[in-house]
Amino acid sequence: MFKLTPPTYPPFALSALMLALAAPIASAQSTAQPESSRPVHDGGVVTVTGARPTSLPTQIPTTIEGITAEELALTVNATDSEDALKYFPSLLVRKRYIGDYNHAVLSSRASGTGNSARSMVFADGILLSNYLGNGANFTPRWGVVAPEEIDRVDVLYGPFSAAYAGNSVGAVVDYVTRMPNSFEAHGKLQGFVQPFKLYNTRDTYSGGQASMTLGDRQGAFAWWLHVGHLDSEGQPLVFATRTAANGTAGTSGTAVTGAVSGLDKTNAPWFIIGTSTQYHTVQDQAKLKLSYDISPTLRAQLLLAGWHNRADGQSESTLKDASGNPVYSGGININGLGYTAASGGKAGVLASDFPLNKDALQHSMQALSVKSHTKGVFDWELALSRYAYDQDEQRRSTTALPAAQSGGAGTLTQLEGSGWTTLAARGTWRPNGLKGAHIVDAGVQQDHYSLRTNVFNLVNWQSDDTGTLASRFNGETQLQAVWAQDTWALAPGWKTVLGLRGEHWTAQDGLTQTGTNLYAHPERAATMWSPKVALSYQASDTLVLKASSGRAVRFPTVSELYQGAATATGISNIANPNLRPERSQTTELSGLWTVADNADVRLTAFHEETADALYSQALPNITPLTNAVQNVDGVRTTGLELALKGNDLLSTWIKGLDAQASLTYADSKIVANSGYVSKPGDTLGKWQPRVPRWRGTALVTWRATPDLSVAYGARYSGVQYSSLDNSDVNGFAYTGASKYFTTDLRVHYRVNKQWSAAFGIDNLNNYQYWNFHPYPQRTYSAELKFDL
Repeated sequence: MFKLTPPTYPPFALSALMLALAAPIASAQSTAQPESSRPVHDGGVVTVTGARPTSLPTQIPTTIEGITAEELALTVNATDSEDALKYFPSLLVRKRYIGDYNHAVLSSRASGTGNSARSMVFADGILLSNYLGNGANFTPRWGVVAPEEIDRVDVLYGPFSAAYAGNSVGAVVDYVTRMPNSFEAHGKLQGFVQPFKLYNTRDTYSGGQASMTLGDRQGAFAWWLHVGHLDSEGQPLVFATRTAANGTAGTSGTAVTGAVSGLDKTNAPWFIIGTSTQYHTVQDQAKLKLSYDISPTLRAQLLLAGWHNRADGQSESTLKDASGNPVYSGGININGLGYTAASGGKAGVLASDFPLNKDALQHSMQALSVKSHTKGVFDWELALSRYAYDQDEQRRSTTALPAAQSGGAGTLTQLEGSGWTTLAARGTWRPNGLKGAHIVDAGVQQDHYSLRTNVFNLVNWQSDDTGTLASRFNGETQLQAVWAQDTWALAPGWKTVLGLRGEHWTAQDGLTQTGTNLYAHPERAATMWSPKVALSYQASDTLVLKASSGRAVRFPTVSELYQGAATATGISNIANPNLRPERSQTTELSGLWTVADNADVRLTAFHEETADALYSQALPNITPLTNAVQNVDGVRTTGLELALKGNDLLSTWIKGLDAQASLTYADSKIVANSGYVSKPGDTLGKWQPRVPRWRGTALVTWRATPDLSVAYGARYSGVQYSSLDNSDVNGFAYTGASKYFTTDLRVHYRVNKQWSAAFGIDNLNNYQYWNFHPYPQRTYSAELKFDL
């Protein structure tokens, strides 16, 4: 077992130490030259050099795809940073509306949109993924990166680099943002509008955003300041329903109109009686980056960022009584079926059907790195980052409308004090230089996560600062790691990457409380080792063959362990502090063909075996059925991924035509599970939730003139399920997960050297599709940019 010293430092107590370590190496100031952040492909292994902070190791053995700032500007109607991933092979971000801050989960080849902890997202080497929990409410902090800041995005597929934790089993997304080489000034205005029609909702939702960026470099010193503001209205996300089978035939209850008949996700008849969680979101972002070249080969960079989010969620009943008044409470009668009970499926209209929400979040991020870039025998890097929930509160009414508009009872959920810190040191040894037979990357890391959740019952949900404690969930997890990998050019045309990662995980200070019932959990610890291996062969000037295999261990998050309920006799079964870590063995075989100087084709076969996958399912021997996060014994995924990309493909006939496309097949099944959804054995042989069998993307860009371009894109996903037993056969319903086919259009025009404009339409064909909540319908956008 190995163990690093737990951190006891304030956010930047190590700053002076890191600079002191660097000072003896400094010899002179220098004027930095423009540098490329683009990874270089060499014999099946991708090499990364440069002075900018990044999560990428210098040698990458896995499949990698990327997009540059120029490509992003010409092809994607980007309103949020996650939009840069829209046309990447096998990826989907569950973005429900512009500015979605708590449900935009990234999915990949063998991981669905309920598994946010099975991917990693970084920006300038700083962890944005939120491993306080898994799934919705624990999504990457996309909002701290603006699309106009992006210089490049790279995506690594699979857990084949020892530099990354087991959360990399799905994908690693690495954003590199801009730093100036001379004075720069940028401004952007963007507006968008979405006409929306669903059930009884007929409305138009709109918004806009503005940003400004300034930066400069003077000798060894560079700075970059970005501020942005977003004001966005999204469509309704939640729907109040009553199942027809629960109604009592007769005349009981107030006769109402306005209910919409339909089928739920299991094809059972139900009624839609109204909407809720229609967010009006206002976000502000500010970021300052400072860079100093201590010497020509040593750079220090400091980042300070703040992100503020305010969201108001509205509700609306579509039910009307005989006088035309909206109905927000009491017994009702829909088409001769009465719903008059005080609770349950037979209940009349409840306050919980139409709640109001007010969320206020203020998060901050700081990071410091010192990195050498000699490209000689040895380079090193030290990095420290902190992400903090300075304010995080969610207010929700429990009083029926319309009284809730002016106050009344409710709840307050606070997460202040939550957050994470990361500390990493790594080095690269090149005993014979960049082209030598061996290049060794190695490092140590420590990531620490703290979750603080307090839920209060309030007398006035809008104004009370505190109330009666209803529940509390606290806990800490820590992951300490050592890793090394050797890139070995073992023969002409042959390269191998051999890696090993060791991890020591602890969970401590776990606490689950409901009312006055409190249960403290004992500390847990585990040590795991994950070997990695990759082999590549340059078969010819136009063909590279690769094989990679790696083990990944995804440890339980704080929320999965401790968020539950406590009784007078101890913790209930809803929380599960004894969860086992997920363990995955992933293998891929790839062929990369350079068809011509301007076109590549990649075909990848992948296979993944996951033991003890973490999913919510019914607890055994508990009546009534109660769901909780548990280990699913075995999930197996086998698939193929085809990716094509080319520039200026039909130059003989059409100048400036670029194209890219991807097609993924994944057979992802549950092969062993001692748990179940409703009865033992009902999940065996079923599809893994939200991993479709088929998905694809296509994007064509025509650069009609040096100033005018037109891009047309398409995305497809086949049938998928949300439930472990695949009982949700109707994906086109609230809480269902549907197939989809959407198309997008973007026209970009550069007016002159400083000014450019763009117009776009997302979901051009207005496809109505679902992933528990409804996705946006056809959305129009326009933007104006100034660059100096």
